[in-house]
Amino acid sequence: MKFLDEAKIFVKSGDGGNGCVSFRREKYVEYGGPNGGDGGRGADVVVEAVEDLNTLIDFRYRQHFKAPRGGNGMGKDMTGPSGETLVVKVPVGTQIFDEDKEFLVADLTEPGQRVLLCKGGEGGFGNTHFKSSTNRAPRRADPGWPGEERWVWLRLKLIADAGLVGLPNAGKSTFLAAVSAAKPKIADYPFTTLHPNLGMVSLDEHRFVLADIPGLIEGASEGQGLGDRFLGHVERCPVLLHLVDGTASPEAVAEAYRTVRSELQAYDEELAEKPEILALNKIDALDEEEREERRAALAEAAEGAEVHLCSGVTGEGVRPLLFKILPFVLEARAEARQEETTIGESEVEGWTP
Repeated sequence: MKFLDEAKIFVKSGDGGNGCVSFRREKYVEYGGPNGGDGGRGADVVVEAVEDLNTLIDFRYRQHFKAPRGGNGMGKDMTGPSGETLVVKVPVGTQIFDEDKEFLVADLTEPGQRVLLCKGGEGGFGNTHFKSSTNRAPRRADPGWPGEERWVWLRLKLIADAGLVGLPNAGKSTFLAAVSAAKPKIADYPFTTLHPNLGMVSLDEHRFVLADIPGLIEGASEGQGLGDRFLGHVERCPVLLHLVDGTASPEAVAEAYRTVRSELQAYDEELAEKPEILALNKIDALDEEEREERRAALAEAAEGAEVHLCSGVTGEGVRPLLFKILPFVLEARAEARQEETTIGESEVEGWTP
């Protein structure tokens, strides 16, 4: 399946049904008069986050979503039927922006979360609505109100607990395949990964989701290589795992770190400030002296940050590295639960019977 993380769609709610002009006139019935019913309400357009989707590919083939209109009113004071709500299903993690991409309409981060995009038009009044003691035979009926319409952008940000960043060929896909059941494409040329991949990591009794995004190169923020458009998929991650190719020279190792950090900084200050775990990868190809030489160069470039050694091929150093990630994941989950509890308590306190 092709991965698509951005789409523009047009949505329109249903128009309201028209009111009816009708009069009751039956033989041997003493009282007649107007009995035209109101029009039905137009259908709403609702966007819902669902778990069984992980891409916006469906919106490549369908960009227009129009909800049904309400039914017209009828005689015998019968109101027209309301339109059935149109539900547009999107993956969990989808953000909805207005047409100019400046205003965030909604951020759907939980399964089953819904947001109303367009409200259906109200139905028009039938002539029964206008009868009075001075107007016993009104011949007026209102048309239904038109529904709302708008263009919106859908942008998918994957929900992951930790994100992998680094230059192309830093070994991110190999690392993901080693720690999870994911099967990303692995090859010895740059840009093997063309779209984000997710893997579920099992660590004793804990499990968390690890996201691998396409590699960054110098100038990614200006559109070089695959650009930085996929960095949005690690914006939600509480921690980043930065892998650096250890088979390069010490100078190249330090430069690789600085390149990725500068691109993160250019993309988003908040993303660059996230907790980062730094690891020198592919150490299976290095002897002890080369490992220490490259570790020292990387630590100097990272201003003294702790540098971990690992190999996605042999598994050396991988498990301890995952245990370094786990506390950040658990802390983020605890904060999320606390926030949900706080919101729930405030709702209860503000409730009045």
